[in-house]
Amino acid sequence: VQLQASGGGLVQTGDSLRLSCAASGLTFGSAGMGWFRQAPGKEREFVATVSGGGVTVYADSVKGRFTISRDNAKNTVYLQMNSLRPEDTAVYYCAARNRGSATTSGISYDYWGQGTQVTVSS
Repeated sequence: VQLQASGGGLVQTGDSLRLSCAASGLTFGSAGMGWFRQAPGKEREFVATVSGGGVTVYADSVKGRFTISRDNAKNTVYLQMNSLRPEDTAVYYCAARNRGSATTSGISYDYWGQGTQVTVSS
């Protein structure tokens, strides 16, 4: 299984970014997909998840600003990030789990991508 995350970059406060995660080697349509992030000196934290059935769950810190979506035809999950803040600065990781339910727990995911850096300047 491979998860290839992309779309990170350096932006200013209030800007938007869209992260993509292309998956291969798993039954994508039934897989639960998630985004996590890790800022320097901090533990990895949950950002958003989408189940195989399209149910979404968000961290309170991003609710209303971030949107997770999936395109099963392209085996890709997206994270649309709007109204970015300096505290959103982190390496963002996508993750996949063979069980299709949406879960916020990182230990429940079977596969992880390599991460993409998002930096939001004030």
